[in-house]
Order: sequence, then C-alpha cells, then structure tokens
Amino acid sequence: MITTLTERVRGLASLFWREVAKFGAVGGVAFVIDNGLTYFLMHGPMTDSEAKARFFGASVATVFSWIANRFWTFRRRRQDNVLREFTMFLLINGIGIGISTGFTAFAKYGLGVSDKNMLFLAGVAGILVATVVRFFAYRFLVFNKELDDEPEFAHDHEIIERHPHPHPKPGVRVPEAAGQDQERPGPTP
Repeated sequence: MITTLTERVRGLASLFWREVAKFGAVGGVAFVIDNGLTYFLMHGPMTDSEAKARFFGASVATVFSWIANRFWTFRRRRQDNVLREFTMFLLINGIGIGISTGFTAFAKYGLGVSDKNMLFLAGVAGILVATVVRFFAYRFLVFNKELDDEPEFAHDHEIIERHPHPHPKPGVRVPEAAGQDQERPGPTP
C-alpha cells in the first residue's frame, strides 16, 4: 500500500515538473513574441499608446500559447470540448493580459513614468506576475482532464501501458501479443 502510494506520488511529481518545463518553454517563446511585438509597436506605429501596444503583443502571444499548450504541454489533459477549453484559456489570459497591461498603465498614468523603456519593463514585471497565475489556472481550470484513463508514468519517466490486471506484481512475466514475454514493472498489492 505504501509502496503504491509512494510510486503514485513520485509519478505525479515527475509529471508536474515535466509540465512546468514545457510550460516554461512555451512561455519563453510567447514572452519573446509578446515583448518583441510590444517593443516594436511602442517604438513605431503605437508610439503614444504603450498600454495598447502591450495589449496587442499579449493577444498575439496568447493565440500562440493556446496552440502550443494544447498540443504539447497539456496534450494529455486537453478537454474534448475545444470551444469550452479555448474560452477558458481566453478568460485566464484576459486576466493575465490585464495584469501586464495594468502594470504598464499604472506606471504611465499612476506613477507618471514617461520613459518608454521603463514602461516596457513595467509590462515585463506584469508578465512575470501573470505567468504564475496562468500556470495554475491552465493546469487546474483549462487543461483539467483527469489522467486516470491515460498510461501511468513510472518514476523513471517510462510510460507503462495499463495491463488487464490492475496491479501486476513486479518482475511478473506477462505474455505479449507476439508470443514474447516481457517483464513489466508494477506496484505490489
């Protein structure tokens, strides 16, 4: 019982950190899209509209982020109802965009900052705060399909296919379809 619980906790922790790493990679690319576009717009077509530039850059990054998170980071957790998932994703990102745009607007209008680079950095600070909010919201509200129907993750990151017997004993040989035996690890009852 304790061994099973320990293996389950270890597998969940491993899955969690893999999701964090993938989320970070997607977030890094979205960060570049968001800030690159925002910086370009702040110093170009939207020179007097820093908050609008931040909003536009974040919106483009949001679309990229949804696609990448849906098909890579949380691919095992994506919902069957794509419209509901996308709506929830937009809602969560709306909150995140509000945080980053709010930091920029507060710096400009609340604190009287006029330097574009400082306003840009205020938006970056807002992105960092919003990122923490987004990860947990994505994980528990948007991409929240239960994993009980999916393959189990062993502590060594190998995917173990479910066996017809719910708890095969470690070291037990299970016949394969091709007639070969393969040792399958599993929790002890």
